[in-house]
Order: sequence, then C-alpha cells, then structure tokens
Amino acid sequence: MSETSSSARSDSRTARTANQPAGGTTEQPRRIGGLAPAGSRGRTTISDGVVEKIAGMAARDVVGVHAMGGGMARTFGAVRDRVPGGGRSVTRGVKAEVGEVQTALDLEIVIDYGVSISDVARSVRENVISAVERMTSLEVVEVNIAVSDVKLPDEEEEEEEEQERPRLQ
Repeated sequence: MSETSSSARSDSRTARTANQPAGGTTEQPRRIGGLAPAGSRGRTTISDGVVEKIAGMAARDVVGVHAMGGGMARTFGAVRDRVPGGGRSVTRGVKAEVGEVQTALDLEIVIDYGVSISDVARSVRENVISAVERMTSLEVVEVNIAVSDVKLPDEEEEEEEEQERPRLQ
C-alpha cells in the first residue's frame, strides 16, 4: 500500500469521527419494525377551501381592505348571512388553485376611499403569502388582486341600511 492512500484513509476516518456526537454514535430517526418515522408515513393533502379561508382571513386583516368580493358576491353573501346557519363566508372573493407543493390565488377586494391602492395590494399580497406559506408549507406562486370597488365615506353599509328599515310595513 502506498503512503498517500493510507494517509487519505486516516483523514477520512478523522473527518467521520469529527462529525459524530461525543458518544461516537449518530442519531438516526427511530424505526419501528423497519418502517419510516411516523411523521413521514402517508400523505397530507390540503383542499382549495382551506387555502381560501387562510387567504381570506389574511386579506381582511390589512388596513384599507373594506370587504372581499365583487358586487354580486357581496349581495349573495349578505343574503346568506341572514339565513340561519349561513354565517359569514371568509372565502368570499377568494379563489385558490392548489397543487401538491404550490398554490396560486385570485382575490377580489373592495378598498376604503383615500388609501393607496398599490400600497394596500402590496400589503395584502405580503400578508396572504406569509399566512398561507406559514400554515400550509405550500409555495405561493402568485396572488392576483382585483380591486372591484371603493367604499366611499358617505356610502351606507348594505347591512346597516337594511337593519334600520322596519321589516313590516
């Protein structure tokens, strides 16, 4: 055997032991019966609706977003809100396409009058991407935002207007 090959072998042994913990053994995931660790057995799928709810909540948290959805979606949503058990839909104005590792989102928002549309859109994008990626581990490839309306200061809320009118005439 040559001197260079034995010194190379001893260097590789030294490198190997230098990377090992003090006890001389490396920690490996615990295997039961030859199976992979419990956390890696099986597959997790995330539905479009889950991503839509996360994105809807994150978008509503941004200052300057008055409501989600376009005119018709808000009208139908207001009717649904009054039906017992209908509840508020956090997915109104949100559409998600979910793949195995990526997702793309389309949002339709109504903003408050006087705010910068580009600043609100940027904040919504950042907040939605952060929330979806943190909660789902999916990569958000795009968040498209359509501003469908502006809430003027003198406009009454649809809900307030209907609550003030008597139900019976």
